[in-house]
Amino acid sequence: MNKYRDLYLKDINKSSIGKTITVSGWVNRSRDHGNLLFIDLRDSTSLLQCVVDNSSAIFENLSKIKNEDVIQITGEITERTPETINPNLESGEVELQIKSFDLLSHCANSLPLEVNSENDYGEEIRLKYRYLDLRREKMQKNIKLRHFVINFVREFMNGEGFMELATPILTAPSPEGARDYLVPSRIHKGFFYALPQAPQQFKQLYIASGIDKYFQIAPCFRDEDSRADRSPGEFYQIDMEMSFATQEDVLDIISRLLFEVFNKFKGKQKSVNNLPFPTFTFKESMEQFGCDKPDLRNPLRLKNVTEFFKGSGLQIFEKLIEKGAIVNCIEASKSQGKPRSFYDNLNKWAIDQGKKGLGYINFENNEAKGPLAKNFNPEKLQEMIDKNNFNKADGLLFICDMPHESYDFGSKVISKAGQELGLIDENKYEFCWIVDYPMYEKDPITGKIDFSHNPFSMPQGGMETLTNSDPLNVLAYQYDIVCNGIELSSGAIRNHRPDIMKKAFEIAGYNEETIKSKFSALFEAFHYGVPPHGGCAPGLDRIIMLLSDNENIREVIAFPFNQRAQDLMMNAPVQVDDKQLKELNIKKN
Repeated sequence: MNKYRDLYLKDINKSSIGKTITVSGWVNRSRDHGNLLFIDLRDSTSLLQCVVDNSSAIFENLSKIKNEDVIQITGEITERTPETINPNLESGEVELQIKSFDLLSHCANSLPLEVNSENDYGEEIRLKYRYLDLRREKMQKNIKLRHFVINFVREFMNGEGFMELATPILTAPSPEGARDYLVPSRIHKGFFYALPQAPQQFKQLYIASGIDKYFQIAPCFRDEDSRADRSPGEFYQIDMEMSFATQEDVLDIISRLLFEVFNKFKGKQKSVNNLPFPTFTFKESMEQFGCDKPDLRNPLRLKNVTEFFKGSGLQIFEKLIEKGAIVNCIEASKSQGKPRSFYDNLNKWAIDQGKKGLGYINFENNEAKGPLAKNFNPEKLQEMIDKNNFNKADGLLFICDMPHESYDFGSKVISKAGQELGLIDENKYEFCWIVDYPMYEKDPITGKIDFSHNPFSMPQGGMETLTNSDPLNVLAYQYDIVCNGIELSSGAIRNHRPDIMKKAFEIAGYNEETIKSKFSALFEAFHYGVPPHGGCAPGLDRIIMLLSDNENIREVIAFPFNQRAQDLMMNAPVQVDDKQLKELNIKKN
């Protein structure tokens, strides 16, 4: 028997009527009606209305309690009158008649933020007093959702034959693409550990050890800038790796996992697109969406219409095309009847984005209107409309720029126009896979060839492709899964052969000594028989962010850093005293 309570508040209902019970929790709110005092008691599960009248000997002392005091109450459960029933609570048909109480813990006279309020106190206050912020109903829901999702993931992965295994936190630095958090060694003066950006090498070493299927809810540490969907410092991912696996095997497991997770935990009004999720090559995604993170809820797409602007009479476009520019067009669905101001506002927005503008053609009574239409060769215009099946009821938006810039800005126009036209269904989760990423890319400034995505990936075609093809034409077995325009995970079939690994790194300018220095254990392991393998690592924080309808990832992390990578509650990072620095052989600047 528990000393402080007989029941959690969620378990109190009409079946409890007539029973004398003890409950404990926080005072969520008290209401003094003169002859009656009502106390809304809150525990981690629900609320319960408690009441005492002014004839009770404890009335005066009870009237002195404050919000967030922690109290223990004993009393009889009685039925509420019909007009006072609260249908939103498990205990909403009953109340507790207070017989006695014990004040377990005082709360200060003034709270830095009200727990029983949804007022916005600003992130600085909320993070400094996070333990109070987490008591709020919305935050409690987010943290509980996280718990339930993690449990569900564990059950799913166990059912698929995966073993949950841990990987080290203190390890060697690894060039994963972000900055490492370094930890100085006291014993080995001048040497450093690094916190893992991801368990990449260790999970591959598990495969080399004979583990067939590995997963963990893995902490990752990256010293990078904050943004809405990325927390600086620490984040968690559903890390997995499997032996003797093809790309299709990994995509199948992750697709089914995410489909099941989102179907189970989505809101009642939400829907998830069916399996198998659509798949786009990287090239297709760039050409249709302008990016590799498409939001499939938005029906707008890019279409390359460069050929129709050659000899069109639009000299500004023609001169840019001669220099290598392309023209992408977006058919603005459901824009019929939109006034010219709609297009002018989009053009103004484009200028605010640092562009020279956004070309457009709209149609009135089947006649082309707008600045571009005045000088556009009518035959060329009609040919473009016919060959692309453009609807003359819809306006056309044009982006003319060098390919990279045209795609990049085109993706922003798709998003902006889709929002302005109300085309995005907020009640959908639309997943897709992006595959066939380029293995390499060229630095636009230095001209150096380097890895574009993941240096551990297997190139499609293996050694033959690396030896006989232009590096910029080599594709890798790399893949991303995207939901509603948010990347949830990157993954790859791994390069498990040392000869291919040496050649792949050689193309990117790394010699064998560098490989041995940076990836010594992995490179050596590859010489002792390692099966083909691949994996993926969906971001847990981003999954919870989507499921809870939050746009800021810090809303679903219990104790996050702020945007400047500070823990305001624990006052971290901190300066340390000279004695500690001396032990670590570190000197201040």
